[in-house]
Amino acid sequence: MDYSILQDQDVVFHLVSTVIPTNSNQHITQDIKANIVFSSVLFESCIRYKVKKVIFISSGGTVYGKDVSCPISEDMPTNPITSYGIQKLTIEKLLFLYNYMYGLDYRIIRLSNPYGPYQRPNGLLGAVTTFTYNALKGKPILVYGDGSVIRDFIYIDDVIKGIVNISNNETKYKVYNLGSGSGTSIKTLLNTVSSALSCSLNLIYKESRPVDVPVNYLNISRYEQEFGTLNSISLTEGIKKTAKFFKERGC
Repeated sequence: MDYSILQDQDVVFHLVSTVIPTNSNQHITQDIKANIVFSSVLFESCIRYKVKKVIFISSGGTVYGKDVSCPISEDMPTNPITSYGIQKLTIEKLLFLYNYMYGLDYRIIRLSNPYGPYQRPNGLLGAVTTFTYNALKGKPILVYGDGSVIRDFIYIDDVIKGIVNISNNETKYKVYNLGSGSGTSIKTLLNTVSSALSCSLNLIYKESRPVDVPVNYLNISRYEQEFGTLNSISLTEGIKKTAKFFKERGC
């Protein structure tokens, strides 16, 4: 990477990752090198080119682990059960270190599960987007476990609004959760997709995965105390908007 692109930049947004939670425990050493070492070099380059602030998109779904009570606040213990979560948390600590050593300003956004237009519907991330796309196409939808896993889903427009608010303002804290603030089970999500699109779903159930935390949804009161109520788009409306996007582009 040519780090000279950082010249004359005030803010750097770090969203890069070579892995996802479901496969990150397969090649731990390789992935640590690819993500943590890269991030360290990036931050050193930010210092060299006098970047004023780094905005790091961390993970609200993996850094906390499974032994926490929901909704999860930013000050709860962090004990990831995936290498992905460990990598995100380590990069957070690197930012603290570079701030302490060199004064590099930063904000960390622990994001829940974003969905919506332009997210790949045929990848391994994004349950809402993937379920919506497969429902439109009449394709099978894979469900791991019995559908009782609970997650925090947030529409992409609300994500962008939150990131802009945190990055463009002087904030009280360095770390913020960003999600809908409520939990939805996979079973409820599937029923919502079916209802919103007025179609039946072709469901295929598989064994649950050890990397899946049973319940995870975020406390976003820290964010809302500074920026006001998020008023996130409802899951039904978000699904309809995502479906409209696919239809308009002939996906």
